[in-house]
Amino acid sequence: MKKEIIGTSNKVLEVDLAARRFWVSEIPVGDRELYLGGKGMGLKLLFDRLKPGIDPLGKDNILVLTMGVLMGTGAPCSGRFEAVTKSPLTGIMVTGSCGGPFGMALKTSGWDAMVIHGKADEPVFVCVDSGGATFADAAGIWGTGTAAAQDTLLAHGSGAMVIGQAGENLVRYANIRSGSRFLGRGGIGTVMGSKNLKGIVAKGREYKIRPADKKRFDRANKRFLAHINNNPVTAGSWRSYGTNANIRISNAAGILPVRNFTAGSHGQAVKISGETMAEKFDTRHDVCKPCAILCGHRGTIRGEKRHIPEYETVTLLGSNLGIFDPEIISDFNELCAEYGMDTISTGGTIAWAMEAAEKGLIESDLRFGSDEGIAETITDIAFRRGQGAMLADGSRMASKTYGGEDFAMHVKGMELPGYDPRGAFGQGLSYATANRGGCHLSAYMVGVEAMFGMADPHALRWKPYMVKFMEDIFSAVNSLHICLFTAFAVFLEPPLIRFTPTFIIRHLNQNFSLLALNLMDASLWPELWHAVVGKRYIPYLGMRGFYKAGERAHVLERYMNIREGIAKKDDTLPRRLLDEGRTCDHEAKTVPLDSMLKTYYRLRGYDENGIPREKTLEKLGIGKQTK
Repeated sequence: MKKEIIGTSNKVLEVDLAARRFWVSEIPVGDRELYLGGKGMGLKLLFDRLKPGIDPLGKDNILVLTMGVLMGTGAPCSGRFEAVTKSPLTGIMVTGSCGGPFGMALKTSGWDAMVIHGKADEPVFVCVDSGGATFADAAGIWGTGTAAAQDTLLAHGSGAMVIGQAGENLVRYANIRSGSRFLGRGGIGTVMGSKNLKGIVAKGREYKIRPADKKRFDRANKRFLAHINNNPVTAGSWRSYGTNANIRISNAAGILPVRNFTAGSHGQAVKISGETMAEKFDTRHDVCKPCAILCGHRGTIRGEKRHIPEYETVTLLGSNLGIFDPEIISDFNELCAEYGMDTISTGGTIAWAMEAAEKGLIESDLRFGSDEGIAETITDIAFRRGQGAMLADGSRMASKTYGGEDFAMHVKGMELPGYDPRGAFGQGLSYATANRGGCHLSAYMVGVEAMFGMADPHALRWKPYMVKFMEDIFSAVNSLHICLFTAFAVFLEPPLIRFTPTFIIRHLNQNFSLLALNLMDASLWPELWHAVVGKRYIPYLGMRGFYKAGERAHVLERYMNIREGIAKKDDTLPRRLLDEGRTCDHEAKTVPLDSMLKTYYRLRGYDENGIPREKTLEKLGIGKQTK
């Protein structure tokens, strides 16, 4: 009979790769109340251990893995874990959320978090069970791709996370594989490679996770599932077509990145849409567990079963390179998956190289609209061969060396994802202020601005309020920890929003932002949290407490970045987005960032240079020791 964990174990497995030893620490009750789990807890664990100014690729960097309190309970879309470290791509903090089997295996081995210190002398992998960690020689799988490495490790447990050749060769945007899912932007896989850590495997299935208040949990869970199954996004377009359902929406809204963000729409976009791929490849669901949205899909491409590329991959390795053949984009996706490389940064960096070659800054045969040489370039990047060695450092470093900084499409060193903010100004502000760099998941403003028409995408007055609100919410959701896609159901299905005409919501958002935000009902998230943890913590977190926990995590991350030198000078956008109009836009709009940023800083409690004020840190309890 399995042992039980009621709510959380609060146990942290700490591993020293250099000494090949482990020890156990505990998450203080106070930290659990303040940071919930997932992202927030990962940042706090890192904050307490990481010295500012260390080399992200040095032995002193630390990698933190954290599980949310919902994992293992059967809550919908809760099979996700978080990683937190200092990024080799940006030089600041990076967080990442991932599905796949590893998180569940680690949680059901009895651990709420794992902290990895030091650097192994030789390639290793780590095996985890309820008793701790053991270390195994990885020489035999060093140099293999992610699929083969994962298969090898799964002989030792029920869930693994591994890197491929890109991580081993210190490509600055290498990622980590768990099942058919991938962790990471910002080079989290690179940090593993720098530590000679090929992977981690957890035995799992040793503990059963039981909510402290089962009846309360079942009630909340039933409501949650009903919302997900009623929502037209979570139960409709994304369940049917995956995230590529956004292709047509983005193209119509003029926010689809085309030809290195020189245009926002294209006549051939339908060829790479989710609807087209579902029909062409006879797609079926391929999802994380336990998932109720079912956005992941697998199809048959050239007689081979493959995971269908997600929206960001299709845009950055497709439309942004002038490629509109989904089979070819799938080829690029498969290469990146095997080598363990972030498709967004790979595509963004290759787009810079294409334009740099076009402008005579570098010599290259890469050309927009042609797939010739792209697969070879991806391989060269993974192995740091030839020109690939330069591109392996990302577009920021390449453009500083060879020129073309104005069209290197990154923020804080992280390449932009698949939404052009000249068609959605709020997305532009959220790109600029996102703590980890160019990120659409810090605050998914295009949902409000483009997908649902709940606000004018170019009206400035309300955007700083909404960006702050969305940053806090998404930070809290990633700390809960549950899939961000559940936000569609949580926010849009309660009767007040569902039955209010869109034009009224639009009017409120644009003219009475604070009132509109206070009408949003996010109570299901904290209700689930409390049902799992029970009465060991504060009597009831509530929505405001939930928002505050998200704000605390967000500001802590900003504070940690400030210690690395981040300030207002870094809260900006590529020059192209600030100064250049687009071919699809007759008004030649550009993002008016400065006019939004000043208000955003005031709402955040930052000074005019973007640094959190002392009273802001005190109000949120950042820097204080907890018990």
